[in-house]
Amino acid sequence: MSDEQLVATVRHFNRSVTQRVGALDDAYLTRGRPLAQARLLWEIGPAGAEIAALRTRLNLDAGYLSRLLRTLEGDGLVMVGSADGDGRVRTARLTAAGRAEWDVLDRLSDELAWSILAPLSESQRARLAGAMAEVERLLMASLVELQPCHPGDPRARACLRAYARELDRRFDGGFDPARSGMDDEELVPPNGLFLVATLSAEPVGCGALRLHPGGPAEIKRVWVSESVRGLGVGRRIMGELEQRASAAGADTVRLDTNRTLTEAIRLYRTSGYHEIPAYNDNPYAHHWFAKPLDPAAAPPL
Repeated sequence: MSDEQLVATVRHFNRSVTQRVGALDDAYLTRGRPLAQARLLWEIGPAGAEIAALRTRLNLDAGYLSRLLRTLEGDGLVMVGSADGDGRVRTARLTAAGRAEWDVLDRLSDELAWSILAPLSESQRARLAGAMAEVERLLMASLVELQPCHPGDPRARACLRAYARELDRRFDGGFDPARSGMDDEELVPPNGLFLVATLSAEPVGCGALRLHPGGPAEIKRVWVSESVRGLGVGRRIMGELEQRASAAGADTVRLDTNRTLTEAIRLYRTSGYHEIPAYNDNPYAHHWFAKPLDPAAAPPL
């Protein structure tokens, strides 16, 4: 299928979905308010939510979110205030009327979902549900962003802590970051690079690159959150690091890994890496890999 056909398919799908779920209705689910207001009410939920979290979760402009909240406040459905007296953190909570409206939305949403499924046979329902789950995962994958980040940034630190926790759980004898540590200055230009993958502004993966002028570049600290595994995020991180290495003049990348990381080893081998003799004394490494880089594939500096 050509790129033009792929784009046309996505656009047709978008039109069909918005029409079928009533996204264009001014009175979504017959409740007298558009989808944006109903969705925000749903996301606030019985437990309430921080305004900053709502903005990130729904990817809304701050001004637009404020206008939606004011409308819901004016309808007596939501209260906006500080969190436990902390004026720095603003929260939205449902009023009693808002909770009643939330319950109605919950029921009507179930009915809408069943109205989509009901005309179908049992096998068609299973196919549709399976296809929807796959579409959701692929849409999630398309929302993951990769950006260079200073290794001291809170997002980077969160990834590195999660990386260390996982290795400590999986390695025979645990993992001590101090025994394979790197200085932050090794991972900032021109010495290297640190990438962070984010989904809705939350860090879900990382990877580091060390550059050695005149020698192979080295990939380190590749980690992907369990929440997005299976979506190709690790392969994207590897590909981006390889392109950055090639753009910096490296003709080869190499890396080491532990024998317990079978998924990572599979990723490296299917990505064109071949096993090589040990090139360092990393106490946690059992395998060493290298991959030649294609200069023609490197983006301009």
